[in-house]
Amino acid sequence: MKRIRILLLILAFAIGIYFLLRPSTRGFQQPIEATLQLDKTTLGISTIVSDLNVPWEIAWGPDNQIWYTEQSGTISKVDPHTGIKKLLLVIPDVYRQRTLGLLGMAIHPDKKLPYVFVDYTHLNKDSSIVSRLMRYTYTADTLKDPLLLLELPGNTGHNGSRVAISPDGKVLLSTGDAAHDQLAPDTASLNGKVLRLNIDGTVPADNPYPGNYLWSRGHRNIQGLVFTDKGRLFASEHGDATDDELNLIQKAGYYGWARIEGYADRPDEKAHADSFPFIAPLKAWTPTIAPAGIDYYHSDKIPEWKNSLLLGTLKAASLHVIHLSNTQDAITGEEIYFSGKYGRLRDICISPEGDIYIATSNRDWNPGKGFPLPHDDRILRITALRPGEKVPATATRETAKATTVTITSTGAGIYKNYCEACHKPDGKGVPSSFPALAGNKLVTSDAKLLIQTILQGRTGDTKSKTSTYSEQMPAFNFLKDEEIAAVATYIRSSWGNSADSISTDNVTKTKQH
Repeated sequence: MKRIRILLLILAFAIGIYFLLRPSTRGFQQPIEATLQLDKTTLGISTIVSDLNVPWEIAWGPDNQIWYTEQSGTISKVDPHTGIKKLLLVIPDVYRQRTLGLLGMAIHPDKKLPYVFVDYTHLNKDSSIVSRLMRYTYTADTLKDPLLLLELPGNTGHNGSRVAISPDGKVLLSTGDAAHDQLAPDTASLNGKVLRLNIDGTVPADNPYPGNYLWSRGHRNIQGLVFTDKGRLFASEHGDATDDELNLIQKAGYYGWARIEGYADRPDEKAHADSFPFIAPLKAWTPTIAPAGIDYYHSDKIPEWKNSLLLGTLKAASLHVIHLSNTQDAITGEEIYFSGKYGRLRDICISPEGDIYIATSNRDWNPGKGFPLPHDDRILRITALRPGEKVPATATRETAKATTVTITSTGAGIYKNYCEACHKPDGKGVPSSFPALAGNKLVTSDAKLLIQTILQGRTGDTKSKTSTYSEQMPAFNFLKDEEIAAVATYIRSSWGNSADSISTDNVTKTKQH
């Protein structure tokens, strides 16, 4: 017995020494991969987790971990210091196809209400598509008790969607127009809206339309939704061929889609705005940037970015820092970072300590040139470095990019700004979504048919006799005749195409007939 006691004492001593000397995971930070120098603050960028499958939403959890959805139908969390992941839920009835799947998520900030709200697309037995807003109850390691709060019509695109919790504890859900733009202004439809619900799925008594979830209308496809510290609600929204928008969402507000894009600066838009007053965006981007997730930054940790909206973009593959006025109803400046560095940026999350987390979206249906990279998708951390903090010699230095986009009238420039994101730099398009232009008979044969397509766009209906591609092509009739001629000529003479050039006169005559 004495011998056994001695052995147990030696074993206990050895275990104690091991735990005393082993590297601690508390406070561990992944190595800095890049730095960004602001006016006074040096930022460090690192990867906290990789090899993800399109993390569509990232949110700061009640356990100080990052909770995230993956588009294929899983909800997980990751420790931002150790990178250790844990699966919380698999939703088997998620329908993923291109932009469809498990999308937005919000965690109720009151721990006495342990609810998680998620939105996803589902395919019914009759092949109809719906969007579902679900509520789950969270425990330490799982999500349980699913409750369907709302179901609304969906489509092969334009399903939104983001979820946010208001300061008064209501659930805000952004919905797309389901590729039927006439639904967006219609108060009888839930599509193309911001909706407001109680946490049990009932309609709040103080909603602007009695018995209706509708909070605002006239939206095309909102991809970002966030409240500021003053309770202001901002939304980032995809435009069509022009005018991606940043909107300040107001109760009962009408935002113009599909009759108005951006600032109502065309004659037909002005006429509509005279009859139906609408709320103009705080900012609109043309060429489009495909704005995605947004979050509000109000920490002293990065003072240069305090009172700013942080916006990730897909097409532009960049981070936009949008500075707000003190009253948060105007934009005072914009900076752009990381253009093309990390690819498509889907969502943003900010920790209580003021660290910024960004989810990439390079394994989705429409990756940019050179992506996905090995180990995409990732969640990145941006943090302010302490004075004197050592940075690995391998870390790269990032710089801010120009805030203006050069719009050239050359065919190549117009193609890059308006066409490249869909039809790709090599003209090969995206299978089943956007047609290849290289070797396309529509491109190389009758010039009039190509001009008409550019002017009128295409529906993208896969059941159409004239198309086998599902994504819509917007009308580019806002371009000048000489710009249409230039881009059409560029398309007809690139990637092995060798058709005759198109003149401005060709475009003008086509418009007249």
